[in-house]
Amino acid sequence: MMEILNQQTQNFIRQHLDGDIRQLALQGAKDPEVDLTLALEQIAGRQTARKKLPSWAETEGIVYPPHLNMEQCSSEQTARYKQQVVERLCGEGERQLLVDLTGGFGVDFYWMSQGFRHRTYVEQSEALCLLAEHNFKVLGHTCSVCCCSTATFLPTISHADVIFLDPARRDDHGGRTYGIADCTPNVLELMPQLQEKAHFIVLKLSPMLDWCKAVGDLQQAAPAQRVHVSEVHIVSVDNECKELLLVIDKHCGEPLRLVCVNNAQRTEFIPSVGMFCSQGGNVLFPGWEFLSDYDPAERALYLYEPNASVMKAGCFAELAARYAIQQMEQNSHLFLSLEKISDFPGRGFLVEAVTSMNKKELKQALANIRQANISVRNFPMSTEQLRQKLKLKDGGNIYIFATTVQKGNHRLFICRKIS
Repeated sequence: MMEILNQQTQNFIRQHLDGDIRQLALQGAKDPEVDLTLALEQIAGRQTARKKLPSWAETEGIVYPPHLNMEQCSSEQTARYKQQVVERLCGEGERQLLVDLTGGFGVDFYWMSQGFRHRTYVEQSEALCLLAEHNFKVLGHTCSVCCCSTATFLPTISHADVIFLDPARRDDHGGRTYGIADCTPNVLELMPQLQEKAHFIVLKLSPMLDWCKAVGDLQQAAPAQRVHVSEVHIVSVDNECKELLLVIDKHCGEPLRLVCVNNAQRTEFIPSVGMFCSQGGNVLFPGWEFLSDYDPAERALYLYEPNASVMKAGCFAELAARYAIQQMEQNSHLFLSLEKISDFPGRGFLVEAVTSMNKKELKQALANIRQANISVRNFPMSTEQLRQKLKLKDGGNIYIFATTVQKGNHRLFICRKIS
């Protein structure tokens, strides 16, 4: 692959690794032997990789794909998480074969296939196959690279420990798609074959999907044979939901495990039939329906905001029961407690004041506050509208949560972060 980067182009890349892509494009290259388009692509790829794929960015000789592929590929952090999932699924025995049927840039494949005796990367794009083959050699990762479609390769597999798929989420016109049936390949159609070929099937899906519906769609994909989704992983990085992972284990009869991950925070639920995708836990402390008499000098009150993965999971009743916390209102998804919780999967705050939108109350509560971090949840105003009304600058150590509590009352919770 490196032969397409002649010496002049490689020199240009090394000289401008930290350069501004737009500025470099305007300036051009003095040497006519420099392939400027390819050079800029590599510089941009390397700059993206420094944050997204730090260990690859530090490896000399890695060649990067066009911007769209870099945008779509997994981060090193999420790929390493999938590696942990696969290692746990396979246990301590010898791992024979992992097949990635939708290889792409190869990030997920590289980390997930570590420790397997045999590993096969499948990708129908010839350009990506050549690039991946080159990069795997640079990384010292021995594997088989097959340039063909999923449907063509799948029948050739005798048996794999793990088959991984990340279906393309764009249609023929480049538009985004989210439903499993709308992606390429259509995993629902392939499910009977997939279950015949592998012990575990790991699917990476759009974080936009409703996980309950995704599980239901898969369970109905092969009426003649049971599709058992044993695990659902909702993976977030820095409180931004990045991907939905579904594990299908045809030999597992255990209840579904729902795993919510945000950086180092990890929370597991086993939703029961009665609580599956429930929204409960919305009973405030007795006598506190309006929260107009809260005095921080009399008792400590803590506000908890679930992280992005827990929010996506929607298991609010389970969350309330586990941590003995109470939700303000069914659609607010903010919780209150009289206790400080050290391991809550999200952010915790000490409430310093609670106020209605009454002008006199607001003036008193905000008397010494000039700036604050404002969040609105189930509230009739946007963050910017509320900021303008309160005349507060952004930032600082104060956090204001504007939300709706029981009986439709609007309240502002003025807090300081504790975790």
